[in-house]
Amino acid sequence: MAKRETPEINSGSMADIAFLLLIFFLVTSTMDVDTGIARQLPPIPEKNAITDVEINERNVFIVLINAQDRLLVNGKPMDVDDLRESAKEFIKSDPNNPELPVVTPTKIAGINNLVNVSEGVISLQNDRGTTYGRYIEVQNELVAAYNELRNEAAFQYFGKRTFDELNEDQQESVKKIYPQRISEAEPKNVGGKK
Repeated sequence: MAKRETPEINSGSMADIAFLLLIFFLVTSTMDVDTGIARQLPPIPEKNAITDVEINERNVFIVLINAQDRLLVNGKPMDVDDLRESAKEFIKSDPNNPELPVVTPTKIAGINNLVNVSEGVISLQNDRGTTYGRYIEVQNELVAAYNELRNEAAFQYFGKRTFDELNEDQQESVKKIYPQRISEAEPKNVGGKK
């Protein structure tokens, strides 16, 4: 009796099938795109431009995150939970309070009366040892302060509950009342290495 050979499976088209499956999964799968933090960088200064600018100290709200992830606001310790309200008070300002930023009465399109616009800038500084999680947490609180104030202005001036409900022109008007001014400095070795 002769021994029967087992038939071989034709594997010539296996590479083609694997390639087609790869293409199928690439085309049908979705990929999340990380958007990051939306910030507009300042323009590059010209060669002969004067870069030293006199800044009124009361117009700057300094937020420093040290290497131990502790928060210092204008040189005083602060809990992250209190940062949003403190930032809102600074951004909104009060013309009668000499410790808060200078305000300028401004005529804004779509609003009948003059509006006090603060000249305040939030300066966010961090140590090289600051954790990314703490940095983002502080960023979120500062942006939330602006968002809450914009929502309040949307209601006060246009009768809408949120900033997002406003039309494009109204949103631009509210952005002029509360322009998002967050300056980020290069990390330093302030609190030692972590």
